[in-house]
Amino acid sequence: MKTKISILTGAGVSAESGLGTYRDNGGLWDQYDPMEVASIDGWRKNPGKVLDFYNMQREKLRAVSPNAAHRAIAALEERADVQVITQNVDNLHERAGSTRVLHLHGETTKVRPDQGLYDINFSEDEVFDIGYEAVRLGDMAPNGNQLRPHIVFFGEAVPKMERAIEQVQQADIVLIVGSSLQVYPAAGLYRYARNTARIFLIDPAEVPVRDPRITHIREKATRGMEIFTEEIFKL
Repeated sequence: MKTKISILTGAGVSAESGLGTYRDNGGLWDQYDPMEVASIDGWRKNPGKVLDFYNMQREKLRAVSPNAAHRAIAALEERADVQVITQNVDNLHERAGSTRVLHLHGETTKVRPDQGLYDINFSEDEVFDIGYEAVRLGDMAPNGNQLRPHIVFFGEAVPKMERAIEQVQQADIVLIVGSSLQVYPAAGLYRYARNTARIFLIDPAEVPVRDPRITHIREKATRGMEIFTEEIFKL
């Protein structure tokens, strides 16, 4: 039976591809007010501004490629039962070859009909991939509603959280890559790991978590994945 690995990834895994992080110095939230461009209240107040912001994110995503960390994560599927659970809204895991990716916070390249205030009871059948195309005010879904980014805005619940918890509870190894463990509820996912599970964290920065179960590899994602696959994960 293959080892079960739940890999929790954050913005740091895509930073080396050229996608800016959100909370680091000079990150996106230093340049934009997240309450204006990435919250449900911002969407209700000025949907055009929110659409422009995510149109820009798609253009950035079009121009970058998966890095060695994405590819190393995908390659683990050859030796283990791997589930990627990502806070990232990019598609770099999929482009690197990962086949099981759960996007907690949505996906930049996808849209769905606007369902009304704080409504997350949408059907997956209504979500579709637009690639890197722009969405404008007046672009309607088949049901006649304005298209909105398929993103979990600030102020909205995280609908896939229960599925993520189940995956972590089943894991033999929990590997956290490029996450500062500051964005909840995703930051608390590792706490659902079994007592017998091994937990590894790859991040170059000091992380404000004191948990004796965590082995901290203080490297960027690409080098950290080399260390994990070559020195730790030996089957």
